[in-house]
Amino acid sequence: MPGRATTPSVVLGLALCLSGCAGLIGGREPVSVGDAPRPTLPGRGSFPGQGNFNVQKGRPGYVIGVPHGTTDTATDLIGLDLARSTRFGVVVATGEGSLDAQGRRYNVNRPTESVAGDPPRSERETEAARRVYDSYGRSVADAAQGPLRVYVEIHGNGHQDTAGRVEIATVGLTMAEAWRLKTLLELVRDAHLRSRPEAPKLEIFVEPVDTLRYSASASKSGGLLGRSERSLHIELPKSARTTYRAAYTAMLEDFLIQWAELPASARGK
Repeated sequence: MPGRATTPSVVLGLALCLSGCAGLIGGREPVSVGDAPRPTLPGRGSFPGQGNFNVQKGRPGYVIGVPHGTTDTATDLIGLDLARSTRFGVVVATGEGSLDAQGRRYNVNRPTESVAGDPPRSERETEAARRVYDSYGRSVADAAQGPLRVYVEIHGNGHQDTAGRVEIATVGLTMAEAWRLKTLLELVRDAHLRSRPEAPKLEIFVEPVDTLRYSASASKSGGLLGRSERSLHIELPKSARTTYRAAYTAMLEDFLIQWAELPASARGK
């Protein structure tokens, strides 16, 4: 990854000052980093077709999930890069795409099938989708190594309405905590893009501060997002996953490291 535009402590200090919680920064918690990515046995073999789960253990309780590593272009690469730098655990699902000519796929993070981008009401729960979801859940639990405290999902979309922004749906955050998260990510974005004038300055939309197109309601109510104390569902437009993937991956690295270090009173209990 290219060098960062500023140190995590500088941007974090600015964000905390703006959000009214300066002076509360704690030390970095010890982490346990796993070996190279490996397939986990519970997920392998119970994923219909050629599907597979790639699991890497990291900081206990902190997991990055990539449910659509095959169909959401480059999210598998982004998830693995984020795990290496943040020391979060990671679970990457591959082989979930296109079950039929209509483009249905397993949703993986919930026990349903649907066409990517269709509304939640079109989703259909099936026995095969339930097996995939259960296996994915066991893989996330394996990566968490105990209680799931922070769960971050990486997704991609190609909708024209969201081409100019990053959307983050949240679980376990109050309005004030969402404002702090939004402020922090905007500061990190601006710091990184100062040295990358060619990269687009994508807007940052964070729930419940902003109204999202991708609110992840189905996964919150009946999927993995609802299992964690705090969850972030990050939707990246195509530009952030292709041409400018390096810039936006580095931005997300700094953001997640800093957000994870915020005191519980600032990031959400």
